[in-house]
Amino acid sequence: MKRGRCPRPCEDKGGPLPAREPLFTEGDPTSSAATSPSTSKRYGVARVCAAWDVARSSYYLRRAAPGKSKQTDANKKRRGPRPLVSDEKLLELIRSDLAASPFHGEGHRKVWARLRVIHGVRVARKRVLRIMRQHQLLSPHRGRQGEGVTHDGTIITASPNVMWGTDGARIFTVDDGWVWLFSAIEHWNAECVGWHVCKTGDRYAALPA
Repeated sequence: MKRGRCPRPCEDKGGPLPAREPLFTEGDPTSSAATSPSTSKRYGVARVCAAWDVARSSYYLRRAAPGKSKQTDANKKRRGPRPLVSDEKLLELIRSDLAASPFHGEGHRKVWARLRVIHGVRVARKRVLRIMRQHQLLSPHRGRQGEGVTHDGTIITASPNVMWGTDGARIFTVDDGWVWLFSAIEHWNAECVGWHVCKTGDRYAALPA
């Protein structure tokens, strides 16, 4: 056996390999705590795990006591220096900013910017994102604010010249190629009361129709 190398369970390749004994026990693996007869030193976890083709992270996971469990995110203590604004205070500021905002579906970037510019609270953007995600304050989880606008389900008016509508479509012509056609529709009888053709289809092109 070469010095500095952990012997494998079976060096004889002529016969069948014996069944491997379990690497992990209630405490340390017996092979890692054993002493090498040639060096009089312990084999160690790194050498034994390399011999058994086992990751050291798996060993340390199994080494943990059965009654102990990892700390959850809620009970995990924050590492590093204590911030000037605690998470609880920052959550109150975020809720106040969302309540005062006239918009719907606010993202964490806008909240972070308003806290920094308007309120003078300088915190990390990813910290605002983490707190808003933990408390489901991001835009997909926020409901509509204020009273909803009811609709009776009909757009046909009782008399003409009460409501008009406009719409645009991109069509291809032989002479001018692709153009935009905007039309104005009377909601009373669905009559086309005006139209406008142009090359650029934007909101300003819909007004001449």
